[in-house]
Amino acid sequence: MKALDKPLLLEIYRKMVAVRTFEETAAELFLKGQLPGFLHCYIGEEAVAAGVCAHLTPQDMITSTHRGHGHAVAKGARLDMMMAELFAKETGYCHGKGGSMHIADLDLGILGANGIVGAGVPIATGAGLALKMKGSDRVTVAFFGDGGSNTGAFYEGVNLAAVWDLPVVFLCENNQYAESTPRATHQKVKYVSDRAAAFNIPGETLDGMDVFEVYQKTGEAIGRARAGGGPTLLEARTYRFMGHFVGDPQPYRTKEEVEEWKKRDPIVLFRQRVIGEGKIGATELDAIDAAIKKEMEAAVQFARESPEPEVEAALQDIFTE
Repeated sequence: MKALDKPLLLEIYRKMVAVRTFEETAAELFLKGQLPGFLHCYIGEEAVAAGVCAHLTPQDMITSTHRGHGHAVAKGARLDMMMAELFAKETGYCHGKGGSMHIADLDLGILGANGIVGAGVPIATGAGLALKMKGSDRVTVAFFGDGGSNTGAFYEGVNLAAVWDLPVVFLCENNQYAESTPRATHQKVKYVSDRAAAFNIPGETLDGMDVFEVYQKTGEAIGRARAGGGPTLLEARTYRFMGHFVGDPQPYRTKEEVEEWKKRDPIVLFRQRVIGEGKIGATELDAIDAAIKKEMEAAVQFARESPEPEVEAALQDIFTE
């Protein structure tokens, strides 16, 4: 596991701020009616994606969810191409044909976000099988939500990965709600990680608002997978600060609950810790904030100025040789 030295800490912070800035910008544009489709924001959950992807190389792979912008940014996706995809432009990652819920880049190991709950789990298992058959030391991480852990795809995917000792880390982002349904209403178990016992694989719950804990615990699981130790089921307890979708009236939770969770904002907690321990100064962190803001402004301009897809493009990239 890589040591959390200053360069890595700065990179993790940069990724969290990039995710937050991208999502805030996208939400603002969506509410102004400038983005087509639907939008699910990752704001509040940044520590999970950043902590996990700090261990991954471009050759490692991830599967994502309908709330997938954070995973893509943390894995190295370009903000301008992501924003162009949200604008449905030709220069987007999927040439404007995928939109918010389907961003993918195979060169970065991003196998794709997915609008079907839990559907990324068996895809990750398939990718893990391919890696094992090739004798590779690469790994796959499957991101999914607490609601996704109730699906048949979850049980089938994790079971096969366990039986075949595949290099897959199953990472449940438990943000307390499956759309609008509280976790305790749709699950008898208290911890999603307890379900690891059914597959006889390691399972652990961690604080998804603490990027340091996320980095440590996911690093252990990823290292075990690389070494041939098989899969792990991890549960990161986190919280989305916005509704299920942008514009969600959120009648299922109180403002007091949201404000209580915001006190554990992962970006604020990171700043307090590294500044308090004298590892990084506020000025350096502020400089990253400013740089990301400029990068985001340029990304929006790039997206606005990019061309619309040609009508003929609708029939391209449908089949492969």
